[in-house]
Amino acid sequence: MAADGPTILATSGGLRRGRRTQAEFAPLVLYALQLAGVSGRRPRLCHVGTATGDQAHWAAVIDEAARAAGVEISHLNLFPMPNVDDVGGYLLDQDAVWVGGGSVANLLSLWRLHGLDGPLREAWRSGVVLAGVSAGSICWHVGGTTDSFGPQLRPVTDGLGWLPYSNGVHYDSEQQRRPLLQRLIGDGTLPDGYATDDGVGLVYRATEMVEAVTEVRGKGAYWVSRDGQRVVEQRIEPRPLPGAQ
Repeated sequence: MAADGPTILATSGGLRRGRRTQAEFAPLVLYALQLAGVSGRRPRLCHVGTATGDQAHWAAVIDEAARAAGVEISHLNLFPMPNVDDVGGYLLDQDAVWVGGGSVANLLSLWRLHGLDGPLREAWRSGVVLAGVSAGSICWHVGGTTDSFGPQLRPVTDGLGWLPYSNGVHYDSEQQRRPLLQRLIGDGTLPDGYATDDGVGLVYRATEMVEAVTEVRGKGAYWVSRDGQRVVEQRIEPRPLPGAQ
């Protein structure tokens, strides 16, 4: 199965503490699989952990969350070498790809070094849902704000750019995020774009943002744009997903 067209779910959420496991899939991850239109079998989800160095411990946490959710999980690793021979074929066999958070600067560099951007783009065009959190959200856009270089946030401007906007993540929970994104849009370092509070996701069909959704009630999404000499922030009310808290 595949989505009706190129689909990206860019989020600031997706996992939460489990009742009997370290983590469980929250509604945003499950919604990525729903967008893929899977029926009659277990959905296939590829986890990409490049942004935190493909940590084996974290992969085990994801495996446990997937088993609890009835999801067939696999991992695309680049450390110490790519773990599949045919990356393109492997990605096309997935229903959705979930890219974890961490260093978006390192993620982008390694994806390009290993030529992963090409197969990912082909999977996206073929209807495999691309999704992720934080670094796994910013990467699809032109850029955003990042702690990849240190605790003082800095801009990243060399995202894949398939979505022609900037992207702000953790907009309500990390105090540097909101003012820096607005300043970068205001001075032209980044284009106008979308931001998400923790627990919120943005659904893009091709390059159009068509819906904001949330797994945490009361949280928001935002359109941030330059209007002459000022920056305007417009709240977008997200739709609560089933299971939202």
